[in-house]
Amino acid sequence: MTVVTAEPADSDSPAGPSGSSGDAGRPPAAGRGRLVLTRLLAARGAVVGAVLILLLFVLAFGGPLLTPWDYATPDFTALHQPPSGAHWFGTNGVGQDVFAQTVRGLQKSLIIGLLVALFSTALASLVGACAGYFGGWTDRVLMFLVDLLLVFPSFLIITIVSPRLRGSGWIAFVLLLALFNWMITARVVRSMTLSLREREFVRAARFMGVRPLRIISRHILPNVASFLIIDATIAVGGAVMSETALSYFGFGVRPPDVSLGTLLAAGTTEAPVFPWMFYFAAGLLVLFVLAVNLVGDGLRDALDPTAGAAGRSGRSRRSRRFGSSTRSGRSGCSGRSQRKSS
Repeated sequence: MTVVTAEPADSDSPAGPSGSSGDAGRPPAAGRGRLVLTRLLAARGAVVGAVLILLLFVLAFGGPLLTPWDYATPDFTALHQPPSGAHWFGTNGVGQDVFAQTVRGLQKSLIIGLLVALFSTALASLVGACAGYFGGWTDRVLMFLVDLLLVFPSFLIITIVSPRLRGSGWIAFVLLLALFNWMITARVVRSMTLSLREREFVRAARFMGVRPLRIISRHILPNVASFLIIDATIAVGGAVMSETALSYFGFGVRPPDVSLGTLLAAGTTEAPVFPWMFYFAAGLLVLFVLAVNLVGDGLRDALDPTAGAAGRSGRSRRSRRFGSSTRSGRSGCSGRSQRKSS
C-alpha cells in the first residue's frame, strides 16, 4: 500500500506552512483536484466501476417505481413462475415478485454498506489521529483497545449480540458492524500521524498555540484523506459482503424486510429447480463488489502522485532498452554485411 502525504490544506498563518506570502493566493487544492480527476478518468477500470455503481444505485432506488408489485405483496395466481412480462424476474414460492424483492434487497444492502463504511472510517480516523498525535498514555490506551477488538472474533460476537437487538431495527445492526470494522484503518492512520506531527507546518501551528483538536482536523486529517477515501471505498464492498453473510445465516436484516443476504439464503435450496430466485441477487452482489474494487484501484492510482511518474519512467526504461537492443541489432547486421562484402 502506498501512503500519500500531501501538503497541508491550510494553515493558521497567512503566509502558509512554508512561510512565503506569495503562496497564499494560489489554489493548490483545485489544481490537485483536477489532476486527480484527470488520472481517475484516464483509468478505464475506475470509470467502468463508477458507471456500474451509478447504474446499481439507479436500479436500487428507481427499480421499485418501475414495477407495480411490492416486495412483500404476494400474487397467489403465480407461484414459482419463471421470468415473464408480468413478473420480470419471476416469482417465489408464495408468489412474491422477485424483481421487486431484488431491488429492495439491493437498496437495503447498499444503504447498510455505505453507513457502515462512513461510521467505521470516521471512528478510525478519529482514534488513529488522536493516538498518533498525543502519544503517551493516550496512545497506549487507544491502541490497547484496538488490539483487544482485533483479538475478539468479530463474526462470533455479532452472531451472539445480533439476536438480542431484534427490536432495535437495522440501524443497530449497522452500528454493530461498524464497531468491528475500523481497527486496521485506525492503526494505519496512527502510523501516518506519527510522521505528520513532526512536519514543519504541524510544529509551527503547535508553537503558535493552536489547539490540538484543531491541528488534527485542519492539518493531520486532510493529509491522510487520500488513504481514507480509498479505504472507505473498499470498505463499502466489504460491509455489503459482511451484511450479506450475516443475513444469509439469519443474523442480519429481519423479515419481512429483505436484503441480498436474505434473498440468497431463501433461494439457495431452490436454485437448482428455480434458478431465478438465486442468481439475480447473486449477480448483483458480485457486480457491485467488482465495481467497488475497480473504483478503489483507480482512486489509489489517481491519488498517488508517484503513479504517473513511475509509469512514465517504466515506459522510458523499456523504450531505452528497446532502442538499445535495436541499435545493437542494427550494428550487428551492419558488421555482418561488412564482413560479407570484404
